[in-house]
Amino acid sequence: MICYKCGQEVGNAKRCPNCGADLSVFLKVRHISNAYYNLGLEQAGVRNLSGAIVSLKNSLKFNKYNIDARNLLGLIYCETGEVVDALSEWVISRSYQPKDNLASHYLDEIQQDRGRLDSVNQTIKKYNQALHYCKQDSRDLAIIQLKKVLSLNPKLVKAHQLLALLYLQDNKLELAKKTLRNAGKIDTNNTTTLRYLREVNARLKEKSPSKKPKDDDLISYQSGNETIIMPKRFKESSIGATLVYIVIGLIVGTAITAFLIVPSVRNKAKEDAQRKLVEASDTISTNGQTIKDLEGQVEDLKNQLEEQTTNNEKVKVQISTYENLLQACVSYYGSKDVTTAGKTLDKVKTKYLSDKAKTIYDDIHGEVQDKYLNQLYKEGYSLYSRGKYKDAIDTLKQITDEQEDFQDGSAAYYLAQSYRKNGDLKSAKPYYQYVIENYPDTERARTSQNYVDAQE
Repeated sequence: MICYKCGQEVGNAKRCPNCGADLSVFLKVRHISNAYYNLGLEQAGVRNLSGAIVSLKNSLKFNKYNIDARNLLGLIYCETGEVVDALSEWVISRSYQPKDNLASHYLDEIQQDRGRLDSVNQTIKKYNQALHYCKQDSRDLAIIQLKKVLSLNPKLVKAHQLLALLYLQDNKLELAKKTLRNAGKIDTNNTTTLRYLREVNARLKEKSPSKKPKDDDLISYQSGNETIIMPKRFKESSIGATLVYIVIGLIVGTAITAFLIVPSVRNKAKEDAQRKLVEASDTISTNGQTIKDLEGQVEDLKNQLEEQTTNNEKVKVQISTYENLLQACVSYYGSKDVTTAGKTLDKVKTKYLSDKAKTIYDDIHGEVQDKYLNQLYKEGYSLYSRGKYKDAIDTLKQITDEQEDFQDGSAAYYLAQSYRKNGDLKSAKPYYQYVIENYPDTERARTSQNYVDAQE
């Protein structure tokens, strides 16, 4: 265990032998973190990956230095197809423990497999394209893109879920169920998968035809090679008796019709007419209210659609930001390419980063910044010296945008010189003025003043 105060290794001591800090509370916190880690390990063992992710995140909330929990979280992200999140966790893990860390092995394997990195990039782009098609209500194109995504990354759970949702909208219930079962094989207890699967099963149940009840009033028996079917209460009678029964039935039927049925039918017709009149009046009133309710629902759906469109755009920017951060990490830690890392970091929008991703950004930005700016300055000055003023402007402008006082205003001065020699005196003046105001009594300030006075 490492002391939170002095950063020295102290083993399991309750008090730091170096600085004397009380570590009893820290030991309890570490114990809780390990308990969540063990729970996450058990859940991962039965492929309850969603539950394992929650448990491991709780473990890291109590102890962000729990390397085993962070590495396992990265492995689970990788298993669910979220390779970018997995790389983020492993990069953080390696920054906390550079030596004897499995995260280094995982990162080296991925960095050496360029084909896999390209596959990850293609997966993200195609998944984003599928989301774009969904927003345009082009479900067929979205389904094609998602099939390509799953051919590249069959373990991407969210791609399975989105494909199943599209099948569900197209009423292709069997395909939706099959897709959700594939997602369930990866993550058995994912709540989104289970919710979609319940909806699919409910619709399939509605489509299944009900079985007709058996007719208990019929009996059958064999007569030679023939099967005879007849009512249970069948009794043979003579022709004479049958005729008598028919006549009696006609007389009784006529009497019942004349004295009972006809008046009842007339009364019922009047009652039906009155009832239908009342129902029509109620229907008119109800339809008016229903129209108002439907108009409100349409307005709510429009608002939801606008909100979803905004959220999709935000998701695209977030994914692009994480891609740039990942590319910067790979360029710097993998190939030590400071220039590529610096240019890529400039594209990162920090407001879309999570706290842990912001920590990675701050760490790599601190290491890359000085080297990157020095390299840009050498390149810009070289271009200026060779008379390539337009290219020098593009290079030196990157430095002043990031750090205007770089090397006591040298970048600003040569940027102004490049603008002037390129024939753009208006753009050169603010940088001359900056050198004059911030570095007076220098040769560059006096030269800058001469050029400013000459313009006036």
